[in-house]
Amino acid sequence: MTRETATNEETENRTPDEMSLDELREEIQTIDREIVELIAQRTYVADTIAQVKDEQGLPTTDEKQEQQVMDRAGSNAEQFDVDANLVKAIFRLLIELNKVEQRENR
Repeated sequence: MTRETATNEETENRTPDEMSLDELREEIQTIDREIVELIAQRTYVADTIAQVKDEQGLPTTDEKQEQQVMDRAGSNAEQFDVDANLVKAIFRLLIELNKVEQRENR
């Protein structure tokens, strides 16, 4: 086991109250990196959907699907005790950015 692995395991087994400010900031950096990775994955899938829509002659906007995404975002926010309005605002931004990119690529 490497020192980094041991440190990560020790950090994972401690509550935030038991961590130093630097450790907490490192945890935030890790989470931020994971968020960006997930946004990149989501964007890739959305781009693939855009290609399929283009091939099938479907419109860029699908309001029913967008509403389903927003509903899921709200449900997930509630499940994790996060402000649903904040989560929905983030998802609205992701959706709008994907639509702009889809329009530009058509």
